Amino acid sequence: MGLAQEEALRCKSISGPVTMHSSIGSYESPRDMSMAGVSRHLVFVVEDEEDIARLISHNLQTAGFEVQSFVSGASVISEALREMPSLFLLDVMLPGADGFDLCRQIRQTPTLSSTPIIFLTAKTTEADRVKGLEMGGDDYITKPFSPRELVARVRSVLRGVRQAPVTPEVLRLGDLAIDASSMTVQVQGRAILTTVREFRLLEYLATHCGRVLTRDQLLDAVWKETPFVTPRSIDVYVRRLREKIEVDPRHPKYLKTLRGIGYRFEVPK
Repeated sequence: MGLAQEEALRCKSISGPVTMHSSIGSYESPRDMSMAGVSRHLVFVVEDEEDIARLISHNLQTAGFEVQSFVSGASVISEALREMPSLFLLDVMLPGADGFDLCRQIRQTPTLSSTPIIFLTAKTTEADRVKGLEMGGDDYITKPFSPRELVARVRSVLRGVRQAPVTPEVLRLGDLAIDASSMTVQVQGRAILTTVREFRLLEYLATHCGRVLTRDQLLDAVWKETPFVTPRSIDVYVRRLREKIEVDPRHPKYLKTLRGIGYRFEVPK
């Protein structure tokens, strides 16, 4: 039995769908820390294993988050449209449509498309992590997980959303318009949908137009303490951006590859 399952069983006797008492090994907020003024982000947790869902909810609530739990993806989209969450935490192996399918639906729903998504799964292969990235995930946590790490990763992803924009004005580069204040991108006047990480990556490259940036530099600038993203994962994000902003992604005009080094943003002449 993994760490997460063991901790969940310690909470199992507590009544209520998401409210639980403290458990050994779970995340604990410092006693003297005031929650006054802390933003109550709403997290949608989609997990079909009740013990794991209770453990996640308990630790997120202890850390100051509001939580709404679902055992499948059937009603997630409709509930999210009614009450917009700050973040989705999706188990991959769900009854019916799996977490990857639910992620695709979220990314195809305009009002939800930029909401961060973290996958939570027992699937640990590189192929699964890459698939999670390609589907539009912002992070990928494997089971068994540490409750403290779970809370830290949720906060890390949300920090990326809350970050003050580097450039308040709209960047206009060729046919692109990148608005940091609203986190929107237009290509030839047509709005395109990006995830939070995709936007941050494009914005960072564009604000360093003409400069060669290594994968490690991009990793430090955009992902910081997110551990599952490797330098090569940057290639997945760049490929997704090219499919969205380039006329011909196979022959990019904006996002140039420098083999063995990294990437450079250029304005087409």
